[in-house]
Amino acid sequence: MPQRLPVIDALKGIASQLIVLHHLAFYGPMSDVLSPFLGGVVGWLSANGRIAVQVFLVLGGYMAARALAPQGRANFGSPLSVMFRRYLRLSIPYAVAISMAIIAAAIARHWADFESIPAKPSLYQVFANLLMLQNIVGQDSLSAGLWYIAIDLQLYCGLTALVWLASRRSGHWLAPMLVAIGMAASLFYFNREVAFDIWGIYFFGSYGLGALIWWATTSKRPVTMATLIGMVVALALILDFRSRIAVGLAVAALLFASSLIKPSRRGAAPFSGVERFVAWLGRISYSVFLVHYPVCLIINAGVSHFFADNLLASGLGLILALIASTLAGASFHRHVELRFSVRATRAPTSQTAIAATR
Repeated sequence: MPQRLPVIDALKGIASQLIVLHHLAFYGPMSDVLSPFLGGVVGWLSANGRIAVQVFLVLGGYMAARALAPQGRANFGSPLSVMFRRYLRLSIPYAVAISMAIIAAAIARHWADFESIPAKPSLYQVFANLLMLQNIVGQDSLSAGLWYIAIDLQLYCGLTALVWLASRRSGHWLAPMLVAIGMAASLFYFNREVAFDIWGIYFFGSYGLGALIWWATTSKRPVTMATLIGMVVALALILDFRSRIAVGLAVAALLFASSLIKPSRRGAAPFSGVERFVAWLGRISYSVFLVHYPVCLIINAGVSHFFADNLLASGLGLILALIASTLAGASFHRHVELRFSVRATRAPTSQTAIAATR
């Protein structure tokens, strides 16, 4: 197993916090009260905070390639078994988070009435969400960010299939080649058509980039391979610049650069507390991603009900929501995510990009 990189924990932890801040800014009413007094901060987080998803996409491909085919060939037998375990690994905490979101929405509807409170769901909507098909069948998500989990499952299963097909032939080059073709197809066509954004192929440019960067780090000529990968992405950006793809390229470059640095513990002691905190944020990031919306929804509704349009209460409420989301995520990680992850990860499989790397 390759050595764990601290940069992965840092990226996951920071990106998950940015997603919480994005949803706090995007969904009122606390952010609506604060917006006139915080300049462009709330507006920037609302419009651009979601770009942190690109971090998860690149990391997801990187960790999936490392788990499924560290040397370019599949290290598993049945692809269907791997896909099913992946679904179990994601779906059990996901289902608990959906239950929390439904309960939180019911409480919020009792306290307040604002646009971001979801309506009472139908049974069909609940089943569509549990099967991670909500966007495909035209149903609203029951919690913010669930679309990403559904896309992550599509991407992981797609990569599993490509790696398995490639491994039926001799050589370690076929899987990276197929992934490179998929990445290019996404970057040059599918990612430029918004109609495809409910399908994994729309995001495979970033996910495939992460996988290819992992294989570049294990190749005989890592710098050459990474440069070629970067040139393909750069060409796609020249053709049609997308800030989300540029962020994905920057994350991939950081991962590659970090893989070339030999870790040294000399002089690290003064920063051990910071390192532990960052590692902790990285470990709980998937759980924070799952539970932050119901937590933020209840706090938004409570502040709206008891302190309507109060500037100080809204500011304190936003801080409380960020802290509470993190602590709730830590508890969820311990009591839900870890409890079910051991059974679901017995086969070669990686956790979602937001989840911890074990």
